[in-house]
Amino acid sequence: MSVDQDFVTIGGFVALFILMLLRVPVGIAMGIVGVGGFGILAAMKPAMNLLAQSPIRVATDYDLAVIPMFILMGTFATAAGMSRELFRAGEAWLGHRRGGLAMATVMSCAGFAAINGSSVATAATMTSVALPEMRRFGYHPGLSTGVIAAGGTLGIMIPPSVVFALYGILTEQDIGKLFISGILPGLLAVVLYIITIQVLGWWKPELLPRGPKASWRERIHSLRDIWATVLLFAGIVGGLYGGVFTATEAAGCGACGALIIGILRGRLGWSEIQASLVDAVRTGGSIFTIVVGAFLFGYFLVITQTPQKVSDFLTGLPIGPYGILTLILIMYLILGALMDELAIILVTVPIIYPVMIQLGFDPIWFGVIIVMVTTLGMVMPPVGINVFVINSIARDISLWQIYKGVMPFIIVDLIRLALLVIFPAIALYLPGQMN
Repeated sequence: MSVDQDFVTIGGFVALFILMLLRVPVGIAMGIVGVGGFGILAAMKPAMNLLAQSPIRVATDYDLAVIPMFILMGTFATAAGMSRELFRAGEAWLGHRRGGLAMATVMSCAGFAAINGSSVATAATMTSVALPEMRRFGYHPGLSTGVIAAGGTLGIMIPPSVVFALYGILTEQDIGKLFISGILPGLLAVVLYIITIQVLGWWKPELLPRGPKASWRERIHSLRDIWATVLLFAGIVGGLYGGVFTATEAAGCGACGALIIGILRGRLGWSEIQASLVDAVRTGGSIFTIVVGAFLFGYFLVITQTPQKVSDFLTGLPIGPYGILTLILIMYLILGALMDELAIILVTVPIIYPVMIQLGFDPIWFGVIIVMVTTLGMVMPPVGINVFVINSIARDISLWQIYKGVMPFIIVDLIRLALLVIFPAIALYLPGQMN
């Protein structure tokens, strides 16, 4: 690579980060740098051809249909009030225990994540549903919002997950196996969060008071309300695990299933359906803009041979595969605290993925690790998008209080990350059993 190409490559990355710091939308920033850099190194005419072709390629890619369909399923589920039913069930069974409402929040976050696929949507929804109840029973506001912020990260770990889908498309891995690989790590997170809540309740009981004890009749009744969520999740995961349908087909079935269930239960009228469609189009449009920008930026990376150069540099370091993995994870933790998770995946995976494969790491396992690290970034200062979303709804609780409340869960997430690195089978066992 010539000196001029090196200069353009470095200048391209600097320009990308400057544009993002100036609050230019991520997809637009990547598109500008991708087209501009390609034009400088090749010619502007082929660069303009890429600009004309990439949106059509993205819009007509069958595999990418999984994203808007799962988004639509999530909007239908939200409008149908499934998140509130999940929390009520958790409250009925756990509310009388110390920290029980916090445990119910974590479990309902996990349940809602199974039919939503978005961490931000999970955090926003559960803030509206769970926070008022925790306030009512005297829970510490910082810890309450910290629980919600941490629970919200389950949205992109437990399938379906938009981030898993994008990783699978970028790396040409089986999206269904990636979805299944997130189940055990997601359940491990739920267990560790609940243990953390119990420890905090033992250490400072005034932060997590007990609620009233529900009768057995109320508990049984609460379980009858969550059948729709269980049915949707079992249908999607069971179909994927059994090889009945692909991830894209599962997304379509899930969206139709959520719509039909909402209508039959009288939760989705025409106005709610219309609002859900608008929300899905708005969210899907923003994600597809990022994907188009990522494709354009990818052409720039190819012409500069950046993936090959980074791969040669990292594999040449005398620190072994796990030393290189540690460096990469530290890089992702730093980026996660500064950038949007979709931008991190789309900018870095084309560069880092070849390194991981060359070092002999499993691509499905690495996908879980990537998602795990990016979820950490969603609750870490200074950006922590889940924290900002919660703060925008609960304005009387400061960002500092939320960050302080989520810190114990960040610590256990780092422990979970270490467990996934030491024991890859946590992520790989279920995909290995698929047909």
